[in-house]
Amino acid sequence: MTKEIPAMASVAPGDKPTDTPGPAGPAGADDDRTYSYASIPPAGTPPNGGLRRRNGDGRRGTLDLGLFILRLVVGGTFLYHGLQKLTGWFDGPGLDGTKEMMEQGGWDHPSIAAALVTAGEVGGGILLILGLATPLAAGAVLAVILDAWMFKQGMHPDFQYSQGPGAVESETVLAGAAIALIFTGPGRWALDRGRGWAVRPGPGSFVILVLAFAAAIFTYWYLQDGNPLTGIGPFD
Repeated sequence: MTKEIPAMASVAPGDKPTDTPGPAGPAGADDDRTYSYASIPPAGTPPNGGLRRRNGDGRRGTLDLGLFILRLVVGGTFLYHGLQKLTGWFDGPGLDGTKEMMEQGGWDHPSIAAALVTAGEVGGGILLILGLATPLAAGAVLAVILDAWMFKQGMHPDFQYSQGPGAVESETVLAGAAIALIFTGPGRWALDRGRGWAVRPGPGSFVILVLAFAAAIFTYWYLQDGNPLTGIGPFD
């Protein structure tokens, strides 16, 4: 599409320009000056499915609701037990009673052991409910519940999953739920919703998992100094 632009006559100093067209070049040259309007590129096509997924497609259905419920259940359970140990609420032992239980259970430095388990349960539980610093919170409660698993298993040799005084069924379920949250993230119904790990956790999830297991094993070895796998196959 073109539009004609009239050529301007040369203007001497002091003269006023006029709109009268005049020769703009040598004889025989085309006196018409034209220009083209810039073409507008066509609208881009919508991103394909893979790109939408990488950019965080909002069509997640009820996934965020499910993760929110999971966080409430897991975080609420740890917070409940932590408040029992910290404050004595809900017929709990309180901090002094927790220290006494740790001492009777054979834990070295029972004050340190009681403080660690209480902080992990209360702090980790609150953060999970809020969906704040979720990978670290899930790693903290995982380390706590792994120590509880090892303690119960070590106190009663031979593996007892759902029956007996050393049954570790509830500890196993809570540990599995904490691991799941490490790998899924908290979802968008969380204070972490602006973080990448909220909907697309990366390889760092494996780092959190390894650190949680390492912290639990080191804590148990240092403060309990027992073999939690007594009676299980070749570990006896």
